[in-house]
Amino acid sequence: MMPNTYTQIYIQLVFATKGRENKITSLIRDEIEKYICGIFNNKGQKVLAIYANPDHIHIFFSYKNLQITISDLVKIVKIESTNFINEKKLTLNHFAWQQGYGAFSYGKSQKEKVVHYILNQETHHKKKSFKQEYIEFLNAFEIEFKDEYLFEFYD
Repeated sequence: MMPNTYTQIYIQLVFATKGRENKITSLIRDEIEKYICGIFNNKGQKVLAIYANPDHIHIFFSYKNLQITISDLVKIVKIESTNFINEKKLTLNHFAWQQGYGAFSYGKSQKEKVVHYILNQETHHKKKSFKQEYIEFLNAFEIEFKDEYLFEFYD
């Protein structure tokens, strides 16, 4: 960091397992979340909330180390967590993340609301599918998208 350089940027990342397979069981969720938090910490970032659903993950973090781009950070997280999951054989067969991700920014006044939202994913997804949730994010943030470039969604 350069002297006298201060930032406060809150980002929520969302990305899915390859093929949207339900690979992240409750038995391994905590271990995966802790490992991913370690990656963020090692890259100078602070995770505020994380929740690994069976087929996708939400990570809300304070983007502090601007020496790494968000896309490079996501790439590192996906590669290192995939290697960790496969080397430890946490899933029955090969694990991988899908290409792509969503990154959504928030102001400080929204911080607690986003943390609550992410930590209550299990309850949230009893009412709404991941596809519905993700399209709502894109619309709320006024992001233009084409259906063919979204994650692989299966109903």
